[in-house]
Amino acid sequence: MYLFKEVPNIKFTSKRYYAFALSGLIILAGIYMFFTRGFNMGIDFSGGTLIEASFLKPTSIPQVRSMLSKVSLGDAQITRIGSENKFFIKTMASLKKMNISNETKMEGVEEYELVARQIRNSMLDSAEMDQETAGKIDLNNTAEGEIARFLRDKGLGDEDALASAKIIIDLRKGKNGIITDFSALENAGIKHRVMTVLRDNTFLSKFTFLSVEFVGPQVGKDLRRKAALACVWALIGMLVYIAFRFKFLYGLSGILTLFHDVLVSLSFVLFFRIEMSLQVVAAILTIVGYSINDTIVVFDRLRDNLKIMKKDDLEAILDKSLNQTLSRSIFTSLTVFLTVLSLYLFGGEVIRPFAFTMLVGVIAGSYSTIYQSCAWLKVWEKYFLKRKKS
Repeated sequence: MYLFKEVPNIKFTSKRYYAFALSGLIILAGIYMFFTRGFNMGIDFSGGTLIEASFLKPTSIPQVRSMLSKVSLGDAQITRIGSENKFFIKTMASLKKMNISNETKMEGVEEYELVARQIRNSMLDSAEMDQETAGKIDLNNTAEGEIARFLRDKGLGDEDALASAKIIIDLRKGKNGIITDFSALENAGIKHRVMTVLRDNTFLSKFTFLSVEFVGPQVGKDLRRKAALACVWALIGMLVYIAFRFKFLYGLSGILTLFHDVLVSLSFVLFFRIEMSLQVVAAILTIVGYSINDTIVVFDRLRDNLKIMKKDDLEAILDKSLNQTLSRSIFTSLTVFLTVLSLYLFGGEVIRPFAFTMLVGVIAGSYSTIYQSCAWLKVWEKYFLKRKKS
């Protein structure tokens, strides 16, 4: 299937310096943003605590921030998940920042767990806090094993304690993860004598932590190093492959094109303050693979045309090759773009950094295939090869 009835005759290569200038401006702006503001590092690379919290009542970001301010965490990054009443709370807080002395640290409890507990306490209202102070446990924010131990301590047998704890956790896997009423527990099959203990010794808060994740500073540093190495090795691999399949100058042009795509994508990640995470690294590596595939198709056609059009100059052959593969490039890019656009619009908050990076990468990859890869070959021919001949 072809987009054009006849092969177009667009002089792409003659516009190469405009393309170099446009790409250079974007990349320089990205470099400026990197040195002045830096990446918005996710906990994958910076280390910290990430909590996914769900609230029973409609809650806004300012309300969540107000709660966190009670424990000196008002500067935490808070992101609403779609239109739901759920939020991601990211913080690099430490006990020192929260004005908590190391003496309060309990044996066997990690620092991030204490941070999560402090955040949870900030979200309890006064009535819930009174019940906690009285020794009651919150069934919406207590782990299964802890619930079972609590019930055993209240004199229930192992079988009843374990079965009841499992039912409670299963109920929390519902739509918003929150148990709203004790009758829901009774209806789920918890025995009457267990319900008596639960009504007297537990309470149900109006929020729950759906997940709590932590990455230490050293782990974050290691991940940054490994992510950078993954990108470098991917580019070296591409250079070797193209140099082996075509010529070294083709490989060099291909690598410059890939560098261009990676740098443009990272520049837009910086412009829009997209969180730098392993998702973004995965998207960058995907772009490297996608973009080089498009470039190889053009180089394949170029190699054939070089044998046929021996009397034509290189610029004419480059334009001919680009025009012959233009329909294929547009259709391929458009299908990938629409797929990633759907992922960005409907995939949810979690996958959005990956989809955004891919969207930019697909556009940059399509543009660079036309205005960078072949244009660099023309640069080699004009400046490098001629000097070598002389």
